[in-house]
Amino acid sequence: MKNRQSAGSGKRSKRESRRVALATLSGTVLEGYDFFVYGTTSALIFNSQFFPSLSPTAGTLAAFSTFAVGFAARPVGGLIFGHFGDRFGRKGTLVVSLLMMGIATTLIGLVPNFAVIGIWAPVLLVILRFVQGIALGGEMAGATLLSMEHAPDGKQNLFAGFPQMGTPAGLVLANLVILTTSTVMPDAAFTSWGWRIPFLLSGILVVVGLFVRLRVAESPSFQAAVAHDRVVANPLAESLKAGFPRLTATLFAAVASGAVGYVFMVYSLSYGTSTVGFDRQFLVLCVTAAAAVWCCLIPFWTTIADRFGRRRMFLAGSVALMVAGSAFLPLMDSGSRAVTLVAFLLMGLVMPITHSVQGAIIADTFPVHVRYSGSSLVMQTGAIIGGGLAPMIAVALQDATGSSLGVTVYAGSISLISLVAAVFMFRMPPQTHTESAPVPTREPQNESV
Repeated sequence: MKNRQSAGSGKRSKRESRRVALATLSGTVLEGYDFFVYGTTSALIFNSQFFPSLSPTAGTLAAFSTFAVGFAARPVGGLIFGHFGDRFGRKGTLVVSLLMMGIATTLIGLVPNFAVIGIWAPVLLVILRFVQGIALGGEMAGATLLSMEHAPDGKQNLFAGFPQMGTPAGLVLANLVILTTSTVMPDAAFTSWGWRIPFLLSGILVVVGLFVRLRVAESPSFQAAVAHDRVVANPLAESLKAGFPRLTATLFAAVASGAVGYVFMVYSLSYGTSTVGFDRQFLVLCVTAAAAVWCCLIPFWTTIADRFGRRRMFLAGSVALMVAGSAFLPLMDSGSRAVTLVAFLLMGLVMPITHSVQGAIIADTFPVHVRYSGSSLVMQTGAIIGGGLAPMIAVALQDATGSSLGVTVYAGSISLISLVAAVFMFRMPPQTHTESAPVPTREPQNESV
């Protein structure tokens, strides 16, 4: 059933839609910034600051394991925020998630290193990383839903894509701050204490995000669910009625973008400096350029999805991701700066094709009154299987094989799994969500994409 605006409210609704899109984008940018500041620093700094007694490989694995902790926490955050978001509304949960992320990130910038407090340094790091993961676990699904449920008719994919832009935009912002900080001070100073500056800046940025986010209205779809008494006591259990085959196919269709994405966004920094021999600034610039391309192309691909459907686009993007992910590290291994830059830009071109619409695809799997819980479950489980373990798996494979071959096979294999899952997902009968009537909600688009 389509959302219908009351007579005379269209102009105001469009203004509110744009305001919500801006609010969800700004929030996910700030949360992405916080998350990626940690990811980039874990690849470049944390092995020496928090695990100095370990070998370089073991130290890098330990640093990446703290990175993975954030992903392990994301389903916890998704379950918590999804439950309250389906029970009490999207807006309030998103304000809390933004505060949690900002506070945790700022405190990471204040944690003493191993030389000062010993084992408590990595312990505190892991605890704060876990809080970051809980916050992000509640953020992505909620922001996607709030923007999508405010979208004008015919622009569901476009508006659901705005929060997705927060991932690459947050990465760009994080890397620019890190690059600037590391450039204006001696390398020893940055390694010793300068890396803390990007974390401390989060406290300022979160104030901006809260100012924007507090001004938006609650989701009209959630308000309709409340008005029609469709709020349930256990939304997660209700969301599982989508069925195991559909949930599994949707989950695995989305894992490749996370796995391949974190290989090129995070692991490449460690691999490129320690194995290929590139300098840190060059690689951070490459990742930043690729993320900028990725961010700028999301509105293009979501507009294409709204006009022509997203099935063929998503499948073609899955094939492109498999090819680009398999070629990425071999291109880096050339040792050529020009070829490596092309490899990164290729990832920036390919990543947004599937990433731009996967939030909307996941959301359309569930009816409005359990959508936050169901979407969070799928998104954050996929984040662990895909993104969270990718850097650790890549380091272990590279160390075991002595080359990038194992990582390349890993990237190609998980992309193939996602492609096959997407084929099965789109062949399933579309969800009509008749059980949620009479709550106004847009028809899912899986049948026409």
